[in-house]
Amino acid sequence: MTDSRDSLRELVRVMDRLRSPGGCPWDARQTHHSLVEYLVEEAYETVEAIEAGDRDDLREELGDLLLQVVFHARIAQEDADDPWDIDDVADGIVRKLIRRHPHVFADASADTAEEVEARWHELKAAEKGRASVTDGIPPSLPALVLAAKLLARSESLTVEVPGQPSADVVLADLESEEQLGELLLGVVAAARARGWDAEAALRGAARQQRDRIRRAEST
Repeated sequence: MTDSRDSLRELVRVMDRLRSPGGCPWDARQTHHSLVEYLVEEAYETVEAIEAGDRDDLREELGDLLLQVVFHARIAQEDADDPWDIDDVADGIVRKLIRRHPHVFADASADTAEEVEARWHELKAAEKGRASVTDGIPPSLPALVLAAKLLARSESLTVEVPGQPSADVVLADLESEEQLGELLLGVVAAARARGWDAEAALRGAARQQRDRIRRAEST
C-alpha cells in the first residue's frame, strides 16, 4: 500500500493542473451541473462492483468516485464569492462525525446499532431544524429507494400514519428476495404493457406516503 496522504495530495495536485491555464480544456470547462451525470454514474458503478464482489473493480470505482469529490471541490475553490476547497470538505465531515457520535467522542451512551442510528437522526434533525421525519430525503432518489426511506421514517413515528401500506398483505405469498425480484419485474412488465411508467407511478405513491406522514405529524 502507498502512503495515502501522499497519494491524496498528488490527486489534488493533478486536478489543480488540469483546471489551471495550459491544462485540459475539457476539465477546465466543467461545472458542478455538468458533472452531475458522471457523479451519479460513478456511484452506480461503485454499487455494481460491491454487488459483484469484485474488490479490484471496487478499488477502481472508489477512485473514480473520489475523483468526483476532488473535482467538485476544485471547482468550488475557484468561486469568487464563496470559495472553499477539499480541506474544507474534509474538515466538515470530520466535525460532523465527531458531533454525530457523542457515544464515542463525548459522554453519551449507545449500546446498540439501533440506538446509534436513532441518535444520529435526532441530532441531524436538530442541526438542520427539520420539522418532519421526511425532511432531508431527496425527492430525486430512485423511486424504490425513496419509497423504502419514507416507509422506514414512518415506522419511527409515535403516531399512526393512516393508509400505511401493509407488508403482510403485499408479501403474504413470497418466501425469498428472488421471488420478490420476479414480482417487481412482473409489475414493471405489466406497467409497460399498459403504457404506464412504473418509476413515475411508484414515485407518485411515495409522495402520497410523504404527505400522509406529514399530516399525521401535524395532528
